[in-house]
Amino acid sequence: MQITPAEIAETLAMVSQQHLDIRTITLGLNLRACTHEDINVMVRKVYDRMTTAAEKLVPTAEQLEREFGIPIVNKRISVTPVAEICGAVTAQDLTPIAEAMDKAGKEVGVDFVGGFSALVQKGATASDTKLMNSIPHALAVTDNVCSSVNVASTRAGINMDAVWKMANTVIDTAKATADRDCIGAAKLVVFANAVEDNPFMAGAFHGSGEADAVVNVGVSGPGVVRNVLANMPEDASITEIAEAIKATAFKITRAGELMARNASERLGVQQGILDLSLAPTPAEGDSVAEILEAIGVGQCGGPGTTAALAMLNDAVKKGGVMASSSVGGLSGAFIPVSEDAGMIRAAESGALCLEKLEAMTCVCSVGLDMIAIPGDTTPEAIFGIIADEAAIGVINTKTTAVRVIPAIGRSAGETLEFGGLLGSAPIMHVNEHAGSVFAHRGGRFPAPINSLKN
Repeated sequence: MQITPAEIAETLAMVSQQHLDIRTITLGLNLRACTHEDINVMVRKVYDRMTTAAEKLVPTAEQLEREFGIPIVNKRISVTPVAEICGAVTAQDLTPIAEAMDKAGKEVGVDFVGGFSALVQKGATASDTKLMNSIPHALAVTDNVCSSVNVASTRAGINMDAVWKMANTVIDTAKATADRDCIGAAKLVVFANAVEDNPFMAGAFHGSGEADAVVNVGVSGPGVVRNVLANMPEDASITEIAEAIKATAFKITRAGELMARNASERLGVQQGILDLSLAPTPAEGDSVAEILEAIGVGQCGGPGTTAALAMLNDAVKKGGVMASSSVGGLSGAFIPVSEDAGMIRAAESGALCLEKLEAMTCVCSVGLDMIAIPGDTTPEAIFGIIADEAAIGVINTKTTAVRVIPAIGRSAGETLEFGGLLGSAPIMHVNEHAGSVFAHRGGRFPAPINSLKN
């Protein structure tokens, strides 16, 4: 479909008044040719591959911003899960590879680099274990590298040994960056059913089924949806609300399609997916929580929140699919607490708790995201949080994730300040009744019956 001048004019109004933006242009890169038994050789090859392939990414994105007048907030790189290319490496610590990724990212001017990752849903190889062991130090000594570990899938079940390991890794990563408000844990996410073409951090990596280089675009516009709903009559039916959201998502996706197509052509790489995700920012008016309240919920977290979020997520997906044949990634609504001004207020007032957020993850795009928890939270409790979220994903055949930040030395009611898009995180209470047995049973949570699709 061609983009009309009228659509462009409407889009510019969305940008200037309602916070519409291209949240990210993410260049996915295959690093499999970089493997070598000598980690020093591998570090050089990773750096060279990234700086050569991504040399034009930021200038191209900036040119597109100027030409079309749509902000591109982040320029990012995702790479092959590092554990997959380290099978021959003799070194035990893979931090030098993370440092090479960080250095390359800074050289080409991107905001984040994702892919210091491992996929261990059915079991962990020696290189997977090395990577998981390296995460705390790697995220402590780098600025822009993000890490993810997939511990579960509908086809494989849940690797409970990996869940326990990652619960402890989350704590160790927070401790390693305790002098910086535990920022390391904000760059680490634990997945179930991770997707291979996600352009958003901290979970982006370049999957095994992808081409050598692919450009994936994430478009966002919570403020646009909120503005449309604010102008609807109070007696509008929920059907009318859903249709309005769907039509708005269609328009937002068209803007993303335009930018993705041009980015792909100018970079000379394959056009990947367009991820339409309502990803909030701390800016006023750019909040998913405020959309739910505009739908009619008294305050985000109150009764009706999950139903409103389910309808929002579904309408966003329907509108996106109508606008582009390339919609993929996670596409839907994100609920990162620290990045959403409305959710911060709801958490601070007591309207929004961890258990309600877990219920909301059953119907939104991802999972428990950017949530600060008390620094003395036990690894058994974090294990239970990850296992619960993984079970939701596995049973419902959807992507779920956990990105929690243990606030070392701090308690519920205090706040972690990250600044920028990561915002500020009110430290939320965690149920203390995890027990001491479940986390230590180990083994594999069997794949559910609905995994048998053949």
